[in-house]
Amino acid sequence: MSFLNSLLKVFVGDKSKKDLKELYPVISQINSIEKKFTELSNDQLRDYTKKFKTQIQSLKNPSQQKIDEINTKINSTSNIEEKENLYVEIDKIESSFLDELDKYLDDILPEAFCVVRETAKRFATNEQISVTANEYDKLLSSNKDYVRINGDKANWSNSWDAAGKMIKWDMIHYEVQLIGGIVLHKGKIAEMQTGEGKTLVATLPVYLNAITGNGVHLVTVNDYLAKRDCAWMSPIFQFHGLTVDCIDNYKPHSPERRNAYLSDITYGTNNEFGFDYLRDNMAHKLEDRVQRKHSYAIVDEVDSVLIDDARTPLIISGPVPKGDNHEFNQLKPKISSLVQLQKQLVTQTLAEAKNFIKEGDNDKGGFKLQFKSVPNIDKNKNFHDLSWYYGNNNNAHNEEIKANGQFDELKDKIFEFNNDDHWTETSR
Repeated sequence: MSFLNSLLKVFVGDKSKKDLKELYPVISQINSIEKKFTELSNDQLRDYTKKFKTQIQSLKNPSQQKIDEINTKINSTSNIEEKENLYVEIDKIESSFLDELDKYLDDILPEAFCVVRETAKRFATNEQISVTANEYDKLLSSNKDYVRINGDKANWSNSWDAAGKMIKWDMIHYEVQLIGGIVLHKGKIAEMQTGEGKTLVATLPVYLNAITGNGVHLVTVNDYLAKRDCAWMSPIFQFHGLTVDCIDNYKPHSPERRNAYLSDITYGTNNEFGFDYLRDNMAHKLEDRVQRKHSYAIVDEVDSVLIDDARTPLIISGPVPKGDNHEFNQLKPKISSLVQLQKQLVTQTLAEAKNFIKEGDNDKGGFKLQFKSVPNIDKNKNFHDLSWYYGNNNNAHNEEIKANGQFDELKDKIFEFNNDDHWTETSR
């Protein structure tokens, strides 16, 4: 196999090297503007996130205005077909906007990555980072030890608790992490060795896609990693005004979990994301759903999640509405009443058919048997033979019965028929 791989590389080249060659210009661009971000003050560095969000909103406004106009038309019409066409038009507008948004994110990728890398560098080289306090800083200071308000300043510490362990930030993005971040942003798989900083790599594309406000999911394989990575990486994002939460901290269908999904960045395990998706599809009301529209996700240990864990399907079932109060008990009286009415109808019809045939009016008797009684008594062979005979005008078959000497025998069977016995047989 190694000889074959070597031979293929001679003729078609090394795929990995080709992919890296395409990324090097972006890496060079990031490195070339790094000095500009190094010279920024802490407040100026944070302002870049506001700038990105403002530009994204300006990009979104024309599309949103068109969608609002179409929604007004939808609310003013009762024509189903017209509404359907308007919804299709909305889908096209949203799709077009997402294409524009993807292009914009690709354009600002070097600057966005520089913002995250410079932030990580400042946390690594400073015990404390001081910035002008905003409302989000004040909110965080009420429940996070690493943010303290002093007058009009917010002081961010570079050490905090990460899932029960105090850590001091000491990581900086190098070129290998930048390459991994670009690959993940493009929706591809980045394979990295242990110790190459996969957790740190994710901060780059997560930040870039979180500034859209559409939400980013970071999927891990167990709840410890989800909670640890959330607590570990949160200050890097929160420093720029992004909200971060972990769904594994809350119970399913709780308001807290719904709020976690409304965060800019949401951590969680693959099973919890999957079960929430299934529960949302079983919800009777839109407000009962916890997830919002999916936008961007990063899957940690993707080979384990999408291959190994995927062999075991997620199965969920809805609860019984009233415990042991099954619908059978409610429906049984109604069904019993319906069966009794059916029994009375069949008994009356058969009695009438007997009288018509006894009086020699086989046509009326056969009509009763064929069109009113047969659907209810087809399990009784004797009566079925009679009903078939008297209800059909198939002369060829009649002649066959007469030729075999069965005519009188079949005719006599009608008077031996017992309604109660027949009903017992057919009602099982």
